[in-house]
Amino acid sequence: MNYLLDTSAFSDLMREHVRMDARLEALSQDDRVQICSIVRGEILYGLRRLPDGKRREALEAKAALLFAEFSCTPVPPSAGDHYARVKRYCQREGLALDENDLWIAATALASNAVLVSRDRDFQRIESLPVQDWTI
Repeated sequence: MNYLLDTSAFSDLMREHVRMDARLEALSQDDRVQICSIVRGEILYGLRRLPDGKRREALEAKAALLFAEFSCTPVPPSAGDHYARVKRYCQREGLALDENDLWIAATALASNAVLVSRDRDFQRIESLPVQDWTI
């Protein structure tokens, strides 16, 4: 199975959420867990917003370890096709997802990946498989 972590899932790993760690441990060798460049950017932005100091340094070190553990896939060209469909669907359904979330969803669809997220709004997107590994 192919899994794409969104920003909330990556953050849960940084917080060492017990259930997230257990789910990762339970995966088979054939399973692939990755992030996309959008998630990487959101994590780095969040870290850079923190004041300089030991807490920020510790979180940056933890993020670097996780970045090394998971491959970071670029947004594939076919994600643009999914983006257009998903954005229009969200507009029709009154579902407010920010642009980054739309691109993360489109990347998961283009990559044939299950999106791992706590964000329940993703579950409303038709044909997007979503799992919350914290429950």
